[in-house]
Amino acid sequence: MTDQHDDIADRVAKTRAQLFDTLDAIEDKLNLPKQLGIAASKVKRGVVEKRPEYLAGVAAGVTVVGGIVVLVLRRR
Repeated sequence: MTDQHDDIADRVAKTRAQLFDTLDAIEDKLNLPKQLGIAASKVKRGVVEKRPEYLAGVAAGVTVVGGIVVLVLRRR
């Protein structure tokens, strides 16, 4: 009887640990500030590794998109 009790207690403890791990993973995914920080770090690391020509292209793209947004807002 004690062996069964120990086996059940072990399974419950293992299941509880898995549940806590799952809840932690869900919390990490739903934590928007944390996800934005991770994304910003990845972008920053990628920008540092890329050539300056890449940065010039990104800046030009941002300028074009910004210009389009300004034009659309002016027409309203």
